[in-house]
Amino acid sequence: MEVTAIKTKIFKEREDLNAFVYAHIPILKDGSVLAVASKIVALSEGRTILLRSKKEKEALIKRESEWAQRILPEWWLTVRDGTVVVNAGLDDSNVHPVRGKTSNGAGGKTILLPKDSFKSAEKLRAELCAHYKIKKLGIVITDSRIMPLRAGVMGIALGYAGFRGIRDYRGTPDLFGRKLKVTQTDIADSLATAATVVMGEGAERQPLAILEEVPVEFVQKVKQSELKISRERDMYRFLFKTGTRKKK
Repeated sequence: MEVTAIKTKIFKEREDLNAFVYAHIPILKDGSVLAVASKIVALSEGRTILLRSKKEKEALIKRESEWAQRILPEWWLTVRDGTVVVNAGLDDSNVHPVRGKTSNGAGGKTILLPKDSFKSAEKLRAELCAHYKIKKLGIVITDSRIMPLRAGVMGIALGYAGFRGIRDYRGTPDLFGRKLKVTQTDIADSLATAATVVMGEGAERQPLAILEEVPVEFVQKVKQSELKISRERDMYRFLFKTGTRKKK
């Protein structure tokens, strides 16, 4: 598998995401997977807000989360879109500053996560397939996450389209003929992590990455629930015993 980061200009709020991709990627081969940073997807959707106080930020975190628990004075552990994320994914890095300062001492906008990353991925895939005249194309919208007991961040797939997100080994034999009972490979998040390694986290200006020779099963429709596990079935479910949940 070959992963290539694409150097781009700075993406602006409400900019056309399709045109941005066309401008920086003249050719996209059939059978490729395109990784797109969630930040530019959110910016294209206008998912930004100017927070003027800590109280406003706390209210927004709760509104954007399915479950929330304060863990440090400035940090909340939250669940959004079936993944665990700090502060519901709110991020004020790599966003254009604005004049003036807010009451909490910070000047600038905060970027939210895309509203529906699976829908955004599917829409982008359809438009890119038509533009590049290809049939097999995967899209993965990437974000960064902190793993328990690990320093640093790794990539995660907020949404994806065009390929099966999980490889199921259950019922197949291992090296010695014993049937595997629980083993599955998380393809979508693995691809997001590979892309994140080359895309970077700072001022690299590489919000796109092309993955080629990718060992995935291309499909026309993905099952959005295939990677998700309910909090009740998750092995870390004890972490969610406290905190605030949204009513279904």
